[in-house]
Amino acid sequence: MTDTDHRTMRHVLRREIAGTIGLLTDEHDFRVMRRYRSFTFDDHTTYLDQVEALLRTRAAQGSHTTIALFDPEDYAAFCAGTGLEPDTPASRTRFTAELATTGPTVSYDGRPLTELVPELVDEAVRQATWEYAATLLARLGPCATCGEDIGRATFARASHLVTRVLDTAPPGNRHLVCSVTGTPETLLAVLHADQQPDGTQHLDEAELLEFTTVLALGLATRSPGGLVMRTSAPGTPDRVYGWRLRGDQGDGLVPLTAGEVFDAYCTDVESGELISPESGVDYCVPPDLGDGGAPPAHRH
Repeated sequence: MTDTDHRTMRHVLRREIAGTIGLLTDEHDFRVMRRYRSFTFDDHTTYLDQVEALLRTRAAQGSHTTIALFDPEDYAAFCAGTGLEPDTPASRTRFTAELATTGPTVSYDGRPLTELVPELVDEAVRQATWEYAATLLARLGPCATCGEDIGRATFARASHLVTRVLDTAPPGNRHLVCSVTGTPETLLAVLHADQQPDGTQHLDEAELLEFTTVLALGLATRSPGGLVMRTSAPGTPDRVYGWRLRGDQGDGLVPLTAGEVFDAYCTDVESGELISPESGVDYCVPPDLGDGGAPPAHRH
């Protein structure tokens, strides 16, 4: 076989290899990485332009690339834990490979980085929220009275409630937001349930896990919070309704009145002043969730 044949085969094989790029999304992280002499970029804007050019080149060659969020502090901890010398490209490559399986990532789909970076940051926030909520839920441990695992039991209850909320919603695309306060910081989780042409709903499993975990944490800790649903369907006004979290009462969700939902949507969070309601939106009471075989609430 000739050298030309070997080069052709290697070129074909390169198209079969998926790649991951660890991206420094903001100026601060970029400046931190400049302390390493082997990191030779000196301007963040130029760095982003070069990354985008590389992404376009790989896409044109038929290669798939995943973009991972590169955090300098996490990188330093990774090198310390693995005994790697941090000031080498090889160590950065090892860390990036680790990010591909454990960290927040998005796939390059041809959109500019100005659109992809916010999506990547949102994914990082979502993953951090889930990890934080899951840790707090696990720390609750077993009930001192009956020995039941409080976190596991409340997660099962939250899963049932999410199912009931989705099952009782009117047809259309559903957008749910769950907020829990009382922890060191307010936790927010979002769940999209888009209706497909055949009537089934599409749910992102990662979103569903995060949403259920945050709801379970609010119920288990009896923290102030709420769950709001917005449904959209062609030819009908959007419907908005919600519940207040009450981990010590009933199924844990107390329906909000139409007036309470209206006030929540039509009040500026920071100033407290009224804002104009959206046109084509009905603020209403939620449907009855019923019982439907819900796991019993933990009472101890």
